[in-house]
Amino acid sequence: MGNPAPPQVLCFGEALVDRLLPVGEPLPAPGCGGGPEPGGRTQTAEGLADIAGEVSLLGPGDGGDRLGGAPANVACALTRLGTPAAFLGRLGSDAIGEAFAVLFAERSVDTSGLQWDAERPSRVVLVRRDAYGERSFGGFLGDRGAGFADQALDALVLQQAAAPLLVRARWLLCGSLLWASPPAASALEGVLAMVEAAGRRADAGATDARQSRAQESSSRRPPFLAVDVNWRPTFWGLPAGTAPPAAVQERIRPLLERAALLKCATEEALWFFASDNPSAISSALPGRPAVCVTDGPAPVRWFLGGRSGQLAPFAIDAVDTTGAGDAFMAGLLHGLCQAEADPHTVVEPEALLRFAAACGSLVCCGAGAIDPQPRAAEVERFLATQGGVSTTVEHHPAVGPEAGSSGAG
Repeated sequence: MGNPAPPQVLCFGEALVDRLLPVGEPLPAPGCGGGPEPGGRTQTAEGLADIAGEVSLLGPGDGGDRLGGAPANVACALTRLGTPAAFLGRLGSDAIGEAFAVLFAERSVDTSGLQWDAERPSRVVLVRRDAYGERSFGGFLGDRGAGFADQALDALVLQQAAAPLLVRARWLLCGSLLWASPPAASALEGVLAMVEAAGRRADAGATDARQSRAQESSSRRPPFLAVDVNWRPTFWGLPAGTAPPAAVQERIRPLLERAALLKCATEEALWFFASDNPSAISSALPGRPAVCVTDGPAPVRWFLGGRSGQLAPFAIDAVDTTGAGDAFMAGLLHGLCQAEADPHTVVEPEALLRFAAACGSLVCCGAGAIDPQPRAAEVERFLATQGGVSTTVEHHPAVGPEAGSSGAG
């Protein structure tokens, strides 16, 4: 067997277990176990077993534990679609870590950037679900006093592991969750600094700004940054449902400003940008990123390749919406990698968005975020039966980091 293809997408961040409470059961109150305490510390919830020694993978209809975490979900979804991916993060040397090691091996996810922690456990998140399937995230389980493994990323070790991966990768994906941990944020900052330094070298070495598309696609340019805002207040020691305070927004803002592709929910868009208009959000950021704004079963609104539009949802019988947004992001990155496309100038963005939306829809047809993730052929068969409509509402001829305002309201 030949050497595996190098990862095209590097997924940085958290791999964790979602503990799904029985439908209708409330989250533990702060200080009563499982809820956030001052400083973001948590206690093991009374009456719920610490699963450091065992992992139960029950269906979400019955409650139980599910492997998850947005970057881990995206990495697994990408490899199932056929795009090589790597996971960069840190797990405890425990049963959860072992379960992820098995999963990543089964999905052929590159783990050369995965660190192991003998002191701190893998994170368990409490998830409440109401009768309509809506979820809210509470505190964490398993902290033995030193925090969780994902908070203790070793920046130097990560940079050493990331260096050879960055040479061939097209995308680096991350979210905002681990930005709440100074060591994890420092580790990500180090990797971003490597990407930016590579970009400066590439710019300095460019001798012909009019090089052909074939030459450009074969050159070793640094990866684009994709950011999923994924606001979760409990990671910042705040009660569930809390909007991001100004100080937190200020900390996250530099990450958003580096993005070439940004995904957020409607409420996140309003919190961070005071607008849910994708082209307006793009204009508010120096990199003029592509932007996708999701809103549950409502149409996805997007700004990609200099065009704006919205994509009507597919009609499906949803079983579980967990991981739909991560599958959407994976589908979009897969399409961009397959086309070797720049998000600022990609041709036919509607087709890419339609494929991504189909990935999210198919995940909703099964239980959990990872098990139902589709293969590319399954997505194509699904699309052949659908009549999804994408309506382009604007055209923006000036795009890319050097462009001026798009003029969107």
